[in-house]
Amino acid sequence: MKRTAVVTAGTASIGLETALGLAAAGFSVTVVGRDTDRAARAVGRINATDPAHPARFLSADLSSLDAVRALADRIGAEHAASGEPLTVLVNNLGAMFADRRELSGVEASFVLNHLSPYLLTELLLPTLTSGAPSRIVNVTSGAVVAAKRVFDAVEPPGGYYGFHWYGRAKLANLAYTLDLAARLDGTGVSVFAADPGGAATDMTDGTMNDPKIVSPGLRLLWPLVRRTFARSTSGPASTAARSSVIAATDSTLTGRTGLVIGADTRPVAPPRTATDPRVTDAVRRLSEQYAPLVSA
Repeated sequence: MKRTAVVTAGTASIGLETALGLAAAGFSVTVVGRDTDRAARAVGRINATDPAHPARFLSADLSSLDAVRALADRIGAEHAASGEPLTVLVNNLGAMFADRRELSGVEASFVLNHLSPYLLTELLLPTLTSGAPSRIVNVTSGAVVAAKRVFDAVEPPGGYYGFHWYGRAKLANLAYTLDLAARLDGTGVSVFAADPGGAATDMTDGTMNDPKIVSPGLRLLWPLVRRTFARSTSGPASTAARSSVIAATDSTLTGRTGLVIGADTRPVAPPRTATDPRVTDAVRRLSEQYAPLVSA
């Protein structure tokens, strides 16, 4: 039976390279994004490799939770109608902002890096479970180590510093990922986090040169911090995508779950905070409050 994969933010950079890797592994790949011109180029590039199955594009603005619900409904309905399993879901969506933004009244980084992929995953669980064995791959980040670790509210106290808030949202998603793996253990759905390391992307090129993204203490060391950022985001997207492709396809991971696949494509220990039951419970409460599975 045909193996299928959905890759969010799959029309460029790490997402596109992930889609290319999955297509090369024999998957029928659907890339999700907003920009139809970029999507056409992405699908054309994938199909130019003569994959076993042609790629396709689904348009969705994943900054809108209503659009996430509509996308999940469409994917679920299509798989129910065709009888084909959804084999892999890669939540590659991510965003960082130098200045605070809101999406429907919620801080944008938390929406894009956690609530949106959380909601899509939860809504597609029936499809993924019915098509098991299947895999969920959530893209994480090394920025989790610089995150504020307070989840009493959707926004932490203090000033807005984009890098740290991005890391906090990614930490929330990592805690959710590991909790989901435990919840789905025995269902045939394996859940992994994939750390891409660093790469030159639209996100890093647009924000990593702005000292406003770090806390005042780190701004005093900005030349050193900037050089560190530059080194960590200088690699090609094709290298950064390897951890996601391995998490989605490697046969040695069959039957395993709850692993973080590091940038070197080997399992690594998650940060202790991501496995703290208090953090897990707090993230679950925030997720259910701000991204309910049924639209109000």
